[in-house]
Amino acid sequence: MDITNHRAEELSAPLVRAWHRTMEESPDYANPFLAPEFAAGVGTCRGGARVAVLHERGEPVGFLPYERDVFGVGRAIGLGLSDCQALVHRPGVTWDTHALLRACGLSVFEFDHLVEEQKPFAGYVTGTFASPVIDLKDGTGTTTGGGDGYAEWLRGAYPGLAKTTLKKERRLARDLGELRFVFDERDPEVLRQLMRWKSAQYRRTARMDRFARPWIVNLTEHLFQVREEHFTGVMSVVYAGDRPVAAHFGPRSRTVFAAWFTAYDPELHYYSPGLLMHLRMTEAAGREGLRVLDLGRGEKEYKDWLKTRELRVGEGFATRPHPVATAHRLWRRPVRGLRNTVLAHPRLREPADRLLKTVGALRTGRAGRTGRTDRTKSGDPGGR
Repeated sequence: MDITNHRAEELSAPLVRAWHRTMEESPDYANPFLAPEFAAGVGTCRGGARVAVLHERGEPVGFLPYERDVFGVGRAIGLGLSDCQALVHRPGVTWDTHALLRACGLSVFEFDHLVEEQKPFAGYVTGTFASPVIDLKDGTGTTTGGGDGYAEWLRGAYPGLAKTTLKKERRLARDLGELRFVFDERDPEVLRQLMRWKSAQYRRTARMDRFARPWIVNLTEHLFQVREEHFTGVMSVVYAGDRPVAAHFGPRSRTVFAAWFTAYDPELHYYSPGLLMHLRMTEAAGREGLRVLDLGRGEKEYKDWLKTRELRVGEGFATRPHPVATAHRLWRRPVRGLRNTVLAHPRLREPADRLLKTVGALRTGRAGRTGRTDRTKSGDPGGR
């Protein structure tokens, strides 16, 4: 097997077409985060993005998008933003991990949302985690949990939640004006509003403000403009009258829609606009012909409500013998272990979350105003 390396944003048209064909050959690789357009976007806005192309008898049969630093430390493309990672390959293709890393000039390759199918990486997985999804249609196009049938499914599974959400939806329409949902909004000003809402939410909850990083803002704006068959940046918006109430931006492929950034007007938190957004978005995605809405890894109450099943994703470090790999693993593994321990145990997670919200309230000058330090509820999704 031959391996060549390319800048993600400079991949040739024939290789992009081969990558698309490979995605189509397996549902494991249909996620838009595995598309060449996402890798190219990261390369355009951040730099350091590469694609290793595996060749058999001169034919491209596998594609590994990754990022590499000057020390030879590699990470899955968009690590921290991407909710799906893999070496996208044709059926039956396998590889030697040490040889792959050597060909890429890497001592270590870090991942946190690795597709479970990736057998050559299996020995390097340090933990697996649930990644909830909503099934919209089966392989024949028949509605299952999604489309117009999703609301009916939700009413059967969680009648109290469905009743409360519909009641709040009617109240929102009565108080602010008729509700209108746009699945694919093209107004860039609404995208900027979404990022402002999201930044404010990050600050309120004392979490890293992703949109304080220019390259993430640039990547979001770049992907918003991409409209291809295998990758489209989709912004969905709920309006009450002419006022945006909640918005979501995420990528879609031909069959998979990835939930990514959701935010809402915090003044309207009482109406649970984030949950309303996800319900409207799920119904519309089914009507658009999508088969799966991927909610992404993470312990959130609203994901437990909305999911129809779960995938498994892996976290870990693929390494080859090298001092840099040893140092990186010794530094990163304890940090990840502590974080995963907190997230996995509600008795630890809830106090940690309350502490973050208190810090966020102090940071935004709202401490002492009310007993609640943050208006975001676990049952009302605010996205990642």
